[in-house]
Amino acid sequence: MVAHRGASGHRPEHTLASYSLAIAMGAEYIEPDLVSTRDGVLVARHENEIGGTTDVARQPGFASRRATKVVDGVETTGWFTEDFTLAELKTLRAVERLPLARPGNTVHDGRFEVPTFEEILTLAREASRRTGREIGVYPETKYPSYFAGLGLGLENPLLAALRRHRMDHRGAPVFLQSFETSNLRALAQLTPLPLVQLIDHEGAPADLVARGEHTTYADLLAPAALAEIATYATGLGVAKDLVLPRDRVTGAVGTPSSLVRDAHTASLLVHVWTLRAENQFLPTNFRHGTDPHAHGDLVGETWAHLEAGVDGVFSDFPDLAVAARDGRPDLRRGRAS
Repeated sequence: MVAHRGASGHRPEHTLASYSLAIAMGAEYIEPDLVSTRDGVLVARHENEIGGTTDVARQPGFASRRATKVVDGVETTGWFTEDFTLAELKTLRAVERLPLARPGNTVHDGRFEVPTFEEILTLAREASRRTGREIGVYPETKYPSYFAGLGLGLENPLLAALRRHRMDHRGAPVFLQSFETSNLRALAQLTPLPLVQLIDHEGAPADLVARGEHTTYADLLAPAALAEIATYATGLGVAKDLVLPRDRVTGAVGTPSSLVRDAHTASLLVHVWTLRAENQFLPTNFRHGTDPHAHGDLVGETWAHLEAGVDGVFSDFPDLAVAARDGRPDLRRGRAS
């Protein structure tokens, strides 16, 4: 059970408060998305553009930092972590990224700092000691090719931080994930930690696109491609619709695809993302009512994925994910760890 950006359904994502709450709710792993500051420090933000997740737009002293950049082929305007030192980022405060869907989280706007990866590792270690449970971390390197092009490669700082916390050895409660392939292949030569190839429901890995290759995420799910992924990765982190496809007309899910079976044949774990409680994120047969922001049957959707054979789930609501697992003893197989 992986807490997606912490307990992000209950607190603003990628904050120590969100991660702490997720651990209290029973999450086995906490997931930080990692980007770099200008001075090479890894911090947790879903994007390197921070206009939607911090109060930077309300800070007149940083107005001149607003810029337009092309990141992985997409032009984006806003404020970017690589234009701030850590000291400058620490003057900002997190805000809720989905205020319409999660208005309750907005009461916490302005309370929490942007955490460093070091702070998250310390939190996990201290929580493990306090609770007697081994709390794992599941970091994602965001835009690794982009940051490498800026001279701010993510891999070495990532591994150095894990080494300082004695979490760089085989058997440590760590998964390393990326949508790109090149940095995972590089990491496979540098660490014994398990690696997870992320697969979206459309598009292609940015590093392959940049090299002019035409391999898509869909291509990576072919049996021969899965066998190749197994040479450098331990598992797949896949968009949930790839496991339980939705009917194009009704939006409901039914029979699982062959993905889990094919991945397991290639000796790959399958972790699925992202399970969220709001109707707008749920298949139609798990929704309650018509309000897109109202909560539907996330427990039922979690059961459906566990029954499809996945080895782990990412959820914004770790309390409900854990409740789903614990409410079905027949599905408790310890796969996530």
